[in-house]
Amino acid sequence: MVSGRGSNLRALQEQAPEYGYGIIGVVSNNPAAPAVDYARAEGLAVHVIDHRLFAARAAFENALVATLDRLAPDVIALAGFLRVLGTDFVDHYQGRLLNIHPSLLPAFPGLDTHRRALAAGARVHGATVHLVTHAVDGGPIIAQAGLTVDPKESAVALGARVLALEHTLYPYVLGRWARGEVAYH
Repeated sequence: MVSGRGSNLRALQEQAPEYGYGIIGVVSNNPAAPAVDYARAEGLAVHVIDHRLFAARAAFENALVATLDRLAPDVIALAGFLRVLGTDFVDHYQGRLLNIHPSLLPAFPGLDTHRRALAAGARVHGATVHLVTHAVDGGPIIAQAGLTVDPKESAVALGARVLALEHTLYPYVLGRWARGEVAYH
């Protein structure tokens, strides 16, 4: 599931053969997302469900569920999906919703993680793949990758380095999931 530029989607797609999983579909809430264009160019099945066309979050999430249930994925990878998912949605896919977050959770959940890490004087920062639960960025941690923070670097530079970690960590975790080495119930 994507909303933005699609760099994690690209990493997942490019590394799928190496790690032994397949992407059976891409779902986006943003019809203008570069990730949608990338997915179409790769020949992936794309499903756009624009959240702005729904009067209530529940109706939007019901449309997501209908689409995802037709696809019948083993796991749903949130790869820059920029919507907080409601209780019913999370419950429906309990144990199958993964997310990549640009910090070493539980530190710096939410947005603007790189600026916050620098402001806090963090010496180590990184990325976390976690199970999605009702608490935003609060689900069980599956894997993390870290790097040393240079206190002189900008949030943009730190973010670029963390994004490179995400591009290796997320495909690795999905590969382990596909081999049955990682599962939560």
